[in-house]
Amino acid sequence: MEKITSRENAKVKYACRLASSGAFRRAEGRFLAEGRKLCPELCRGAELETLFCTEAALEKCPELSGLPGEHYLVENHVADKLADVGTHQGVFGVFRTPVHTLEEVKRGGRYLALERVQDPGNVGTLLRSAAAFGFDGVLLSDGCASVFAPKTLRASMGAAVRIPVIEAGKMPETIARLRALGITCLAAALYQSQPLSAAASSCPDGVCVVIGSEGQGLTDETIAACTGTVRIPMTDRVESLNAGIAGSILLWHFREESL
Repeated sequence: MEKITSRENAKVKYACRLASSGAFRRAEGRFLAEGRKLCPELCRGAELETLFCTEAALEKCPELSGLPGEHYLVENHVADKLADVGTHQGVFGVFRTPVHTLEEVKRGGRYLALERVQDPGNVGTLLRSAAAFGFDGVLLSDGCASVFAPKTLRASMGAAVRIPVIEAGKMPETIARLRALGITCLAAALYQSQPLSAAASSCPDGVCVVIGSEGQGLTDETIAACTGTVRIPMTDRVESLNAGIAGSILLWHFREESL
């Protein structure tokens, strides 16, 4: 296995740029992930091209040598440069980004749509919940946190490549397209909405749960485009739940019937 000793190595600099720039990730169609557990998990849904490991990581997890792609041994100071967090596990992978489009959306499916959800932790949590509850895809509007940024990947625990993620652009137009397929689109809104208990969990032609940004919620245009609105009943001790928690509750309500 070739060893990399310089922080200025071209492959290392390329990987670091993937981690720091969403525009570069999109242009290259690749992303960088880190973690002894996360990298093998991502191999279930994305192509691993390059794996960087420290000697200590490889000794602790020799099974990493069986992963696909080119493998490089890196010194600790090189791993420090690759790392997104101060305390890292010494395992990093460059993956090809899976590409999905709106053409994959089908009548009868279950979908999650996110409009301007900007916190990587919330986006990652919702991807994980959507995968756990049997949803068929996640639609992202412009302005959402990058799914393949390091923080989002960690929060998703590999779900980012195990469920189709579609960059959908403007949400009102996307909702109109789903409704044309007969899919019921329900906006999460605090006001002028029916309680979740009144919303039928079974939608034979499909359902899309629509979640808005942490600070402002959904835009008026997106709410108007939806079939209806729902809210989660709760006490007056708090004004609202964060997007990750609220969305997960809604996803559980509309979960795959066999679960």
